[in-house]
Amino acid sequence: MTHRKPARPALALLALLLSLGAASGALAQGGEGELPAPEQLQQRLPATLRAEVATVVEPHLSTAAKPVRLAYRGWPAAAVLTAWLGPGWTAPDQEIEFRALDGYVSRIPVERFARYKAWLVFARQNGAPFRVDNLAQQEKQVALGPYYLVWDNIGAPELLAEGGASWPYQVARIALRPSSKRALLPAGLAPGHEAAAAQAQKFCLACHQVNGYGGDKMPLNLAARARAMDAATWQRWLLDPQSLKPGTAMPPLPDTQPLAERQALAAGLYEYLRALPLIQP
Repeated sequence: MTHRKPARPALALLALLLSLGAASGALAQGGEGELPAPEQLQQRLPATLRAEVATVVEPHLSTAAKPVRLAYRGWPAAAVLTAWLGPGWTAPDQEIEFRALDGYVSRIPVERFARYKAWLVFARQNGAPFRVDNLAQQEKQVALGPYYLVWDNIGAPELLAEGGASWPYQVARIALRPSSKRALLPAGLAPGHEAAAAQAQKFCLACHQVNGYGGDKMPLNLAARARAMDAATWQRWLLDPQSLKPGTAMPPLPDTQPLAERQALAAGLYEYLRALPLIQP
């Protein structure tokens, strides 16, 4: 039996410093560690970049008939992503994963950040509590921190139709991930479901999953659930979940889209999920 000689103090200290440097380097390209508090995150941004005002139509407070504007404080999301993930985050066929404290996981293609402006915000501009009423989920005074990703749906009003999809709050971690196309469009799936797969990722998979891919908030397999449900019941779940389960936290498809479009979207999701090969993760 052999015994290792104890490392000399100087060598042990050097090894410790190298390991810490490697860890901090990994965190700088980070994405796996928790985001620091706003004051510390500010130090990682360019010195000339300060928090700014982001005024948006708040989708969690708004309806099609009554849009509500709120002003937040935060930084352009692209600047934060560069500081946190490194300049390579903009390469195509990648996604940014925003992981929330409650298990909500939003994975957004990097191409979206090139098309639309977003901010990572941390406070209300007027000093009001950093909370919001989530009308679609019948939740009052939901905490938005540590961070909340908001989109410029005033400058790009076409985003209003999405409601709160792609607006993750309680964001604690940001990571760079490969494209989800292999998970959402696997071998064996007939062609023609590309649009429905993208809609499933946007509206469903932040909370739910398909074959192990998706969020952890309510991680049931939608590919299996769609097979166990008739088309009419599926439509009710997506358009009016309160009619099936009063008090459920599941939001309906946003009413910022016309009813016919919501019905067509629900039908397309149903067909896609039933066609998706059922794989046990």
